[in-house]
Amino acid sequence: QVQLVESGGGLVQPGGSLRLSCAASGRIFSSDDMAWYRQAPGKERELVATTTRRDTTNLVDASKGRFTISRDNAKNILYLQMNSLKPEDTAVYFCRTWTASGDYWGQGTQVTVSS
Repeated sequence: QVQLVESGGGLVQPGGSLRLSCAASGRIFSSDDMAWYRQAPGKERELVATTTRRDTTNLVDASKGRFTISRDNAKNILYLQMNSLKPEDTAVYFCRTWTASGDYWGQGTQVTVSS
């Protein structure tokens, strides 16, 4: 099995920055695709960014230019650097991975952007 644990969320003012981390353990490899999702209150969960087995970073339109996804393969940590945060970025952020043993989600970390 794979376990994913997100951290780094918190309260930040508009325009501020946060770096989210997703620590992966278990049967996971650097070739496994991973992604960040988020879910705001009353809204559906949406994709934020992905990193694929081809080592390609994809940023969704809503976050492109402000968010950056990256991986530390040696430590099995997925990061999401979030800059120029806006109130509409407020959500619970989840990491996800697709592996040979199945698909896994973390429990999420809360990001609140507010004055």
